[in-house]
Amino acid sequence: MRIGIVNDMAMAVEVIKRIVVGAGFEVAWVAFNGEEAVDKCGKDVPDIILLDLVMPVMDGAEATRRIMKRCPCSILIVTASIESNVSKVFEAMGAGALDVVTTPELGINGELDGAKDLISKISLIRKLQRIETVEDVKPATVSFDSTPKLLAIGSSTGGPTALATILGALPADFPAAIAIIQHVDGSFSENLASWLNGQTKLEVKLAKSGDILKAGKVLLAPGNRNMLLRTGGVVHLTDGPGECLYVPSVDVFFQSLCNASLPAGSAAVLLTGMGADGAKGLLELREMDWFTVAQDKESSVVWGMPGAAVKMGAARKVSSIDDMGQVLIRHFK
Repeated sequence: MRIGIVNDMAMAVEVIKRIVVGAGFEVAWVAFNGEEAVDKCGKDVPDIILLDLVMPVMDGAEATRRIMKRCPCSILIVTASIESNVSKVFEAMGAGALDVVTTPELGINGELDGAKDLISKISLIRKLQRIETVEDVKPATVSFDSTPKLLAIGSSTGGPTALATILGALPADFPAAIAIIQHVDGSFSENLASWLNGQTKLEVKLAKSGDILKAGKVLLAPGNRNMLLRTGGVVHLTDGPGECLYVPSVDVFFQSLCNASLPAGSAAVLLTGMGADGAKGLLELREMDWFTVAQDKESSVVWGMPGAAVKMGAARKVSSIDDMGQVLIRHFK
């Protein structure tokens, strides 16, 4: 496996090189900022890029965005502090980075602190690459021009019934793809997908990495995994991040949509649920001219998530759950 290393700190580069070579991998090239990484990747695409987040000239998030458009490959963000760069981590992952890990360091006793975590992440990506090869999933070959409009829905407490009401109102020839983030334990995800599939004329299935958005098809995020969307409407599932109160996280998914280059006229809906997950992401989508809708207080089991969205001005429209289906049908006509 050939690995590209991108970091503006010479010591960090040497530590990462030692770990990579010691694990039996080959260093394809080294770059010291994002711009240099984009250029080198364009000439020589490695199997994985270990990309720092905070760098001069061009940061890791922007480099990820450009690499995924120009020469897509697996990108692992390697940053000194995940906690202090959460927004940039989300931005990079929304642009196509697969995961994030803390930059290893040379310890007092000469040991390489963090080496195990880095090798574990690389090994996981290697396994995912093999799975995608077997399943013939090739995000790089997706035709972006054919990506359908998206209806993105986030829900929590009281969500299953609300979702069934909306999906049940949509026609079999609904022109947009649908992606759902429902707070649910992973062991119940498959059952929820099957139940929803029986409540609608549309096909509902549990999402997996590599799935591609299709008009009239519904993808449900599995419990205990975060779902993100890459450019071209390609689904990516990832663990964590650990600071998220809910996994799957509506905010993480909505924020990934901001960098997914989806067609104008896409819509996002925030339904009943405790807390405020999804409100911030809905606001970001509204600011990008998405059609954003929040469920009203009267029809919500808990008006936490949609209420937070309404209070911060994230919703272009507030609707009862019984009217929501017609609102969406009119929008996507």
